[in-house]
Amino acid sequence: MPEYLLIAFIVVVALAPLTHFLPSKRQRRQAALREAAALGGLFVEFRSLPGAAAGRVPQAQQDVIYYGRRLAPSKGRGSRRGAWLQRDGEWRSVGAGPRLPLPEPLQAGAADILGASVDEGSCGVYWQEQGDTATVGEIRDILLAWAQQIP
Repeated sequence: MPEYLLIAFIVVVALAPLTHFLPSKRQRRQAALREAAALGGLFVEFRSLPGAAAGRVPQAQQDVIYYGRRLAPSKGRGSRRGAWLQRDGEWRSVGAGPRLPLPEPLQAGAADILGASVDEGSCGVYWQEQGDTATVGEIRDILLAWAQQIP
């Protein structure tokens, strides 16, 4: 009997480091959110929040992720570029140049969204993945409506 306990103890000690490679609860939730985004036709990237380069973004908002929707090329229709930040429920345009009006689909956006941007390749939102798959569905709907409005 003591031999079996010794063998069991050795097996547990040998397998213990492998538990380090098991995903945490947070990692599993993030994977589920990103899978829901991919299934909804979105892509996920690590991007800096607009305005972060100028130091105007609080440290708590620098750990963000970008959920975007790809756009067709704008061939000859002018440049597509703009960025907006949401703070305390108020949206404002950021960046050099004239202040841009907020796109209509973002006005009724999810409260978890920290910012949004559009460029030649995509339109998307920045957030900290604090919501659930229903929030990803809201983001998908916002981005689909926004992408349809962009020339």
